[in-house]
Amino acid sequence: MIIASIVALLVGLGAGWFIRGLRIPQQIVNTELEDNFKLQLKQLEEKLTEKQEVINELKSTQASNKATIDGLSARKNELDIEIALVKEQLRGAQEELKNVKQQNAQLVAEEKNRIDKYQNDVATLATIKKGIEEDRNKEVEKENNEQIEYIKNQKDTWAKHQANVKNTIKNIASKLTIEYVAEVPFRGEPDNTLKICDEFVIFDAKSPGTDDVTNFPDYLKAQAESAKKYAKKDNVKPDIFFVIPTNTLGGLEKFVFNLGDYNVFIIAVDSLEQIILSLKKIEEYEFAEQLSPEDRDSICRILGQFAHMTKRRVQIDSYFMKESIELMYKADNKLPKEILDKAIEYERSEKLNPPSDKRAKVLSIKDLEKDSIKLKKETSSRGIAVNEDNISSGIENINLYQSDVAQEKPKIEK
Repeated sequence: MIIASIVALLVGLGAGWFIRGLRIPQQIVNTELEDNFKLQLKQLEEKLTEKQEVINELKSTQASNKATIDGLSARKNELDIEIALVKEQLRGAQEELKNVKQQNAQLVAEEKNRIDKYQNDVATLATIKKGIEEDRNKEVEKENNEQIEYIKNQKDTWAKHQANVKNTIKNIASKLTIEYVAEVPFRGEPDNTLKICDEFVIFDAKSPGTDDVTNFPDYLKAQAESAKKYAKKDNVKPDIFFVIPTNTLGGLEKFVFNLGDYNVFIIAVDSLEQIILSLKKIEEYEFAEQLSPEDRDSICRILGQFAHMTKRRVQIDSYFMKESIELMYKADNKLPKEILDKAIEYERSEKLNPPSDKRAKVLSIKDLEKDSIKLKKETSSRGIAVNEDNISSGIENINLYQSDVAQEKPKIEK
């Protein structure tokens, strides 16, 4: 475009010179024209040079711009690729973000459900724990109450045993016209004291503190040794009697403590009347030397029979007590729990009413024989065989003393 402008300018200038040359003389025209032409040509050349420089500069700028444009185009392509990649990554990130949001919403819901379930479980557990604690507290309270009731019953049992022994001895003393000494003239407070043959005969009531009679023999031994405080007193009979409950006889092996200056005899409440009666029999004589050999032999025989009967009674009661305890253990271990609980409930409501001693009432032997005959008839009617001879011979065949067992020779089978 610039070159075309220059050419047009030159053509215009040439045309102007030609027209002016027609008007002036040829020589003047040629000189001036030549000078002008040279001048203009020079100017044009200078302008042309300038323009050429401008063109070259523009070409250079164009080339540079083209290179820049090419670079920018290449960069644009790269950026387009990067933008496409970034857009793809953005779409992936947006999709991932969407998935994460969904997962987060799901996790938040699950966490809420888990927290709600945890709180419900904690509340349920707290309720269960509270119920267990209440049940346990009730059990502990029940056990404590049962223990307190048991201790109270033990104390009541001991007090009842003491009262029973005292009442029994008083009744026997009243019946046999024996003096019952309420306050002894010596230091100490024995439970019961009778005055026979001008001697004070002491009967102390003893009972185990619990149902466990394992330590009862040791307790009796210690009490027998401490009874020396009575035996050394003047006019106190050196034979002291400890009266124990009949159901504790089975746990004992030793019934007599020979302690040098005095003896301690372990007897049951049931044998009180026979023993006091024997002591009373001696009182009928002013002096023991006045006893005839026959009377002395009769007294010794009766005492021996009483002792033998009492020991056999202890032996048999011990056997039945052992069998009864084993049967109770079997009931506890083998009966169904519901039946056992129901049986225990009935057991607690059950109460035995054995015949009780009444003041000034004498037990008639004839009445006892009538009761025995009546009982035999009832057992026979129920198909129970009661053969006293067989029972007696069977019991007598059982060794009573350990010395008899040791001396018995073992049988050798052929």
